[in-house]
Amino acid sequence: MTGGYLLQQMINGLVLGSVYALVAVGFSMIYGIVRLINFAHGDVLMVGAFSAFAILLVFGFPLWAAVLAVLTIGAILAMLIDFIAFRPQRSAPQVNGFITSLGVSILMQNLGILLLSGQPRPFNLPGWMRTNLDVLGARMTVLEIVTVAVTLLVLLGLTYFVRGTRMGIAMRATAENPLAARLMGIRVNKAIATAFALGGALAGLAGLLWAGRAGQIDPLMGFVPGLKAFVAAVIGGVGSLVGAVLGGYLLGFAEVLFVGLLPPSFGSYRDAFVFGLLILILLVLPNGLMGRSTEERA
Repeated sequence: MTGGYLLQQMINGLVLGSVYALVAVGFSMIYGIVRLINFAHGDVLMVGAFSAFAILLVFGFPLWAAVLAVLTIGAILAMLIDFIAFRPQRSAPQVNGFITSLGVSILMQNLGILLLSGQPRPFNLPGWMRTNLDVLGARMTVLEIVTVAVTLLVLLGLTYFVRGTRMGIAMRATAENPLAARLMGIRVNKAIATAFALGGALAGLAGLLWAGRAGQIDPLMGFVPGLKAFVAAVIGGVGSLVGAVLGGYLLGFAEVLFVGLLPPSFGSYRDAFVFGLLILILLVLPNGLMGRSTEERA
């Protein structure tokens, strides 16, 4: 095993972890503010990928237009899901929201198959995005560099938004105690809608990046990255944005290194390894890496 090969696997893990982190942050943000595991979040990623396909390959618009489109469509779709499916159940038991999110996910997948067909479609970004660059003997495409850079910039911007703006403070207050936040004059539904919008925008962007990396799209493509991003959020500590990022990168590195450093026959067990890692971490740290024990909210 050469140093170049190991570096290549580390780069692959960094890129994969960046996409997981983008989606996991949305999971954690939504859970932190409404205590809801939104399993339809991965399907927002799928809609973002198909939106990018339409903007780039059907209508022929430039890449920057596709980026703006997936951010906007992801945000609007997530807010619609909240308004139609989750808002009427704010005071219902948490299991209701859990079942509803599964229902919304299955509905979106089947609508995708009905309207778009289940046949995978090739997805090719502009040629310059697939240009190979040499990094100390390893290969890294422009798309992979952009994926890592965009993820880090977005997460830094999101951290500033949550900690340094009025709406971010309102979201944190709502996550802490929605009743007290409402009594303080905070528009709780607006804060929750903002959390869904931010999470949806990040999922839409992740859909564009995931599709560009995979080279194809289909209506079920959001299930695997959505599920693994949920695992990353749990590993990091559901509700913690920093934990979601750490969990995403840890899962990305672990998954790639498991496949890259072990014999090829182990490659088919990568998903078993992912969930085994989740169980192991939760046995040692029941609240995840950055999670904290909290009492059930009234």
